[in-house]
Amino acid sequence: MATPNDPTEFIRQAMPLCETLGIEAVTLAPEEVVLTLEWTPGLCTSGGVLHGGAVMALADSAGAACAFLNLPDGASGTSTIESKTNFLRAVREGTAIATARPLHVGSGTVVVETEVTNDHHLVAKVMQTQVVLGGKARR
Repeated sequence: MATPNDPTEFIRQAMPLCETLGIEAVTLAPEEVVLTLEWTPGLCTSGGVLHGGAVMALADSAGAACAFLNLPDGASGTSTIESKTNFLRAVREGTAIATARPLHVGSGTVVVETEVTNDHHLVAKVMQTQVVLGGKARR
């Protein structure tokens, strides 16, 4: 599958929440997707910590883009059906970076592992399963 000329515009059109949150795309390839989210006070919870929901939205968006880029022929899209997040560190400034890689690419599901980092420290580890939409039905 060809990657778009403007990766940020592509993800923002495909997932409008990415534009709302200010998520940008660095890499969009089947083997790796890298998205970024800048810390901003408007995305924080108490104590100036980037809200866990914002971190999860970043990771879910990276995982969804990774799954989409790995869809089998004939599939029309993907949707998250399961996600597990372990938070390991708070983001108090700078950029959160989500790096998603496929672990399993099948005809019915795609499993993606995403690491979120900030200042070279692991912030969160996310495992998600994406269902393949519009593909061949399994019998």
